[in-house]
Amino acid sequence: MSLPLLVAITGATFIISIWRIAMAPYQDTMGLIQKIFYFHVPSWMAMGVGILCCGLGSAMVIFRSSSKADRIAVAGAELSVLFGLCGLVSGPLWARKAWGTWWTWDPKLTIAFLLVLIFVSFLLVRRFGGPGSDKLAAAVGLFGLAVAPFVYVATSLWRTIHPMNTVVPTLVPGMRGAFWWSSAAFVLLSVVLLRMRVQLEECRTEVDDLYRERDE
Repeated sequence: MSLPLLVAITGATFIISIWRIAMAPYQDTMGLIQKIFYFHVPSWMAMGVGILCCGLGSAMVIFRSSSKADRIAVAGAELSVLFGLCGLVSGPLWARKAWGTWWTWDPKLTIAFLLVLIFVSFLLVRRFGGPGSDKLAAAVGLFGLAVAPFVYVATSLWRTIHPMNTVVPTLVPGMRGAFWWSSAAFVLLSVVLLRMRVQLEECRTEVDDLYRERDE
């Protein structure tokens, strides 16, 4: 699919999702603030796209020394940090109303916070690590991919005040449609940003090659 068409589909999906969120019924106890849910959870789903791309790209870097995979891994790590921060910001806004506190070192929250830091460290290693930083950062990317599932299963493994993973199937019809449209919009946005970021890095590589040819 061409990038302009994908951008158009993403924009249309966001418009529909905003309308569906506006029309979704209020939750009985939290009221309007519960609608943060439609941005909070999809942010983590979009982060999952970035984590998957970074992890698979990192594996290709380690085992095949692929420069294209390195660009995908870097783009995936950047997306992971971007959408992870969206989740970490929207979560406390919701928690203040639901739990009466902005933050608690709940196992699920703590692992999610550490996961974002892992991909921040990936970018720092890749940027400032010097020669061989691609493979070192790739190892960090694979570690992040291995840690990610624990965020999802944390509510099953440890006692936590965070809602269980069974919340989505129990949504009423008006809420369910808003959630899935918003999720689709965020996932599509992550794909668009990933493709744009990889294309930008490819253009930078071509420019660097031209400079080297001129210097030679």
